[in-house]
Amino acid sequence: MTLPVTALTAAICALLMIFLIFKVIGQRLRTETSFGTGSDPKMDMVRGCHSNLVENAPIAILLLALLEMTNAHHWTLTGLAALFLIGRMIHIYGMYQHFADKTVRFRQLGVTCSTLSILAMALWVIYLFVTVNLLN
Repeated sequence: MTLPVTALTAAICALLMIFLIFKVIGQRLRTETSFGTGSDPKMDMVRGCHSNLVENAPIAILLLALLEMTNAHHWTLTGLAALFLIGRMIHIYGMYQHFADKTVRFRQLGVTCSTLSILAMALWVIYLFVTVNLLN
C-alpha cells in the first residue's frame, strides 16, 4: 500500500524542518550561543518556529497515514494536508512578522489553519472508528 499524500506531506515537513534548522544554526553562529537561547530574543523566535513544526508535524502525518490507509477520500485528504502545510508556512512567516513588531495576524492564521486541519483529521479518524468498528 502506498501513501502518496502522507509521503509528500512528510517530505515537505522535512524540508521545512531543515530550513528552520539552518535558521537556528545561523542565529547560533551570529550570537555565539551554543546552548539554549542566551539572551537573544531572535534565537527564541527561530527556535520557536522550529519546535512548533516539530511538535505539530508528527501528529498530522500520523493522522494522514491512518486515514490514507483506510482509503479515505484522496482529494479531501490532499486538501487537509495542504491546509496543514500552508498553515505551517504562514506560521513561520507570522513568527518573523511578530518578531519585527509588525503583526500577529499571520501567526494566528497559521496556527488556526494547522489546528483546524489536525482537528478535522482527528474527528475523521474517530468517525471512522465509530461507524466502521462500533456500528458494524
